[in-house]
Amino acid sequence: MRAGDSEGSATERESGPTALRIVLGSQLRRLREAAEITRADAGYAIRGSESKISRMELGRVGLKERDVSDLLTMYGVTDADARDKFLAMVRRSNEPGWWHRYNDLMPDWFQDYVGLEEAATRILTYETHFVPGLLQTEDYAMAIASNGRPELAGPEVKRRVSLRMQRQKIMFRPSAPRLWAVIDESVLHRPIGGRDVLHAQIEHLLSVTKDAPITLQIVPFELSGYAAEGPFTMLRFGEPDLPDIVYLEHLAGALYLDKIEELEIYSRRFDRLTVDAETPDRSRQMLMKFRAAL
Repeated sequence: MRAGDSEGSATERESGPTALRIVLGSQLRRLREAAEITRADAGYAIRGSESKISRMELGRVGLKERDVSDLLTMYGVTDADARDKFLAMVRRSNEPGWWHRYNDLMPDWFQDYVGLEEAATRILTYETHFVPGLLQTEDYAMAIASNGRPELAGPEVKRRVSLRMQRQKIMFRPSAPRLWAVIDESVLHRPIGGRDVLHAQIEHLLSVTKDAPITLQIVPFELSGYAAEGPFTMLRFGEPDLPDIVYLEHLAGALYLDKIEELEIYSRRFDRLTVDAETPDRSRQMLMKFRAAL
């Protein structure tokens, strides 16, 4: 998208700063390439380095108005209206998201995920141990966050649960993403929080999969563990400048995969999971049976 077209995109109008930063970085890259300017020369122009330009274009750092203004001049964007719109977007990309008040609880790599989750139009997730975070009840989330001792939960644990509940609000807004969740059957046998908490969690799954834009499938034990080794999430976006992303979380951080060959692997794995899993209707029947047995 050209700098002068900046008011048209739904992603720019509705999503948070993380997505907007990536969109802006992509636009800057296209402008630089059209002007046939190297990253090294662009970095020199803003008293930086080739690495800095690379990080800006990938949306991995915040954008400074002065730097962007200098780059627009270098790239030949002289129209005053186009420049004003572009710089207004830069200012918006630097506004803190709603999750800013939880920054002390979240490492940088997870802040990026929350921002991208806000902008996604489709969320495909596979879980092997827990109900996906966007579908957890507050008591279920509290049991996980407190390591099974909610009665001992301090202020920090309660804020972590509050953050998770805030994230769930995206599923009930007018522009809610489509969530497609596949879970291993073992999740339903794991008594997180005890019988009453699990019972309420299953009730919640039955409720949200009936009305909200949510699809849930359950992989039965006999097919468990074949299609994928562990949990992962794929985020897909309506904005062309935002590539699909696979998110993999581990104990020390997270990986964000966006190479075409990586996306194809995980896309095929998710397709295989949906084939191995019970259909959404059969999965709801399984949930009803689990609820009755508790």
